[in-house]
Amino acid sequence: MRGRVERARRSVLIETVFRSEDLPAVDRFDCWRELVGQTHAPLELRSDHRADFRASQRVLDLGVVLVWPTRFQPVCFRRTPKLIRQSDPEGLHVSLPLSGALRTVRGEEETVYGPDDLCVVDTSRPVDVHGGDDSQPHTGVGVEVPKALLSLPHRTLDRVAGLRLSASEGFGSLLAQLLTQLAERTDSYRPADAPRLGAVVVDLLSALFAHALEAEDSLSPETRRQSLVLRIRAFVQQRLHDPRLTPSAVAAAHHISTSYLHRLFQQEGETVAAWIRGQRLERARRALADPAMNATPIQTIGARCGFPRASDFTRAFRTAYGIPPREYRHQCLASRRIAK
Repeated sequence: MRGRVERARRSVLIETVFRSEDLPAVDRFDCWRELVGQTHAPLELRSDHRADFRASQRVLDLGVVLVWPTRFQPVCFRRTPKLIRQSDPEGLHVSLPLSGALRTVRGEEETVYGPDDLCVVDTSRPVDVHGGDDSQPHTGVGVEVPKALLSLPHRTLDRVAGLRLSASEGFGSLLAQLLTQLAERTDSYRPADAPRLGAVVVDLLSALFAHALEAEDSLSPETRRQSLVLRIRAFVQQRLHDPRLTPSAVAAAHHISTSYLHRLFQQEGETVAAWIRGQRLERARRALADPAMNATPIQTIGARCGFPRASDFTRAFRTAYGIPPREYRHQCLASRRIAK
């Protein structure tokens, strides 16, 4: 694959990047087929566009978990019994379609997935997956995870392939949010964060499958604890603007005691109140640095991030970042002017 993919190793997550336009048209389809086979499992690929195939793909290395945002022209992936006998990594592939059609065919059963769905493919089972259509290419994010990592019995995981899982509610929504964020940008993560992100993906998938199959009792206590923490974090992120968002309100919304909530976050190495405050300040910092928000008053940004009093916001921001919010905004503006 030398000269065909780019291995990016900077201060962010390690990525393997493929762009079809970097190759001669005659080599594009075969090169991408080889890369997909290495990322997922050996596949037969068919496309009416193979003479001048267009595709792009980033493979994010999260340890034993791989996340790959991708965009490609219409293609059919075939995982056949012969290929399964030749090579089976015993993994699950979960796809989040973002645009374009995604259709699976298993025997006589056909299922179409849209942006609110998650599609699960088992490398040990034959399947045809059709991505994209004549009107537009397919854009989505895929996840590769070994079945052995998931906290569920093998007989339970055998029932996962073919499920239509929601990406708009519950654990599916949490997973979709994380995958979408990783697809859009990874500059807020360092290489050392990769194993932790991989563990979060595994916990979310375990909880998602257990809930869908009514097998929550099969989850380990640690996986259940991590799943609860993830739900709580997502709940807080959606309500940072609300000044009434307190530890007691968070606990009540999740039907647990405030003391148990504090114990959960003690194991995470921080207090609930400190984490909420930190998330509010970080959201405000990003808004102050955003050129599109230059006309928005600083007090308004503070209020939207849960600081209704301007003085409280200024004091908290200065304590966290060593500089008042107004001066921080001016510095960001000056930096952009210099960069131009």
